[in-house]
Amino acid sequence: MLFNSSRFRVARKRRRVSKTRLAEIVGVHARAITAFESGEYAPAPETAERLAQALNFQTDFFFGEDLCEPSVATASFRSLARMTASTREAALAKGAMAIHFHDWMERRFGLPVCDLPDLREEDPETAAIALRHEWGLGEKPVRNMVHLLESKGVRVFSMVETLDIDAFSFWRDVTPFIFLNTTKSAEHRRFDAAHELGHLVLHRKVGVHGKEAEHEANRFASSFLMPRGSVLAHAPVLPNLQVLIDLKSHWIVSLGALVYRLHALGVIGKWHYHKLWMEISERGYRTKEPKGASPEMSLILGKVFQILRSEGVTRADVARALSYNPEDLDEVIFGLVVTGLQGGGQTSGKAESVIHLVK
Repeated sequence: MLFNSSRFRVARKRRRVSKTRLAEIVGVHARAITAFESGEYAPAPETAERLAQALNFQTDFFFGEDLCEPSVATASFRSLARMTASTREAALAKGAMAIHFHDWMERRFGLPVCDLPDLREEDPETAAIALRHEWGLGEKPVRNMVHLLESKGVRVFSMVETLDIDAFSFWRDVTPFIFLNTTKSAEHRRFDAAHELGHLVLHRKVGVHGKEAEHEANRFASSFLMPRGSVLAHAPVLPNLQVLIDLKSHWIVSLGALVYRLHALGVIGKWHYHKLWMEISERGYRTKEPKGASPEMSLILGKVFQILRSEGVTRADVARALSYNPEDLDEVIFGLVVTGLQGGGQTSGKAESVIHLVK
């Protein structure tokens, strides 16, 4: 099989190594690295070995089928302005590797098909209500966002790039992907998941960048996690911070998200809103969530690795099939399964109806 320039490009971006620096390490001209990435010509076998060693990739990784690389134009990123190009490119390269891993899984397991409607014509709050109605959620709290998304055909993977990236999402043909920063608090991750769901249903075929798109996704997430009727039914009059700390667990949201929602719905006034935020800041609750929830795990990934383990397929086997280092495979699921690839994670019986082996 021939040297694949797209795989080499993904590998370099994933490791955040500049073309100039990589050329210095390998001992070639910088122009050669550009040529390798563009497909103008391929490196000699011994050069390919040195490139793989410099980037800490298996040499075989450079000699597979094309990888599907998500683009900046199609992926939703929050705070693009403060994000460095290398950080953004590394995240998108992670996306390409996750898609590759996903395709490997999909050939072996029947995964849920996508059930996300196109809600571009709706305002964010109406879209959140419509989606809840379509999914039969009513006003009930969403107990597990990851499980809900997976059951509706969204592929959820982890991302541990930098604190500057909370999450991102994109459509790959008819399959939606969401990447969550699994180092964040459980409440933060749930809101990020709902935020990216908003992008997927509100901005599927339009641009997803800019303050307006982010504002719409935030409004959708707030409405989806904390439905108007439910909040109005449970919200006390003139609540203090301790009351809200106890109440936030009903919707499993952060204290800040609940305060924002109460103000948006007119339950608390501007003065009360600012007073609560001052208390949140003084107590350090912006960075450490009080009475934090347990992190949500993936039902699908846990079940996949459980089945593979029962068939004698190890972490090393999966990595070898993908021409990955085991650490690269770990990054895709970090924080989404309990025990990583070795144990396969703890799963419930419900997983049996979520996926099935492809015969």
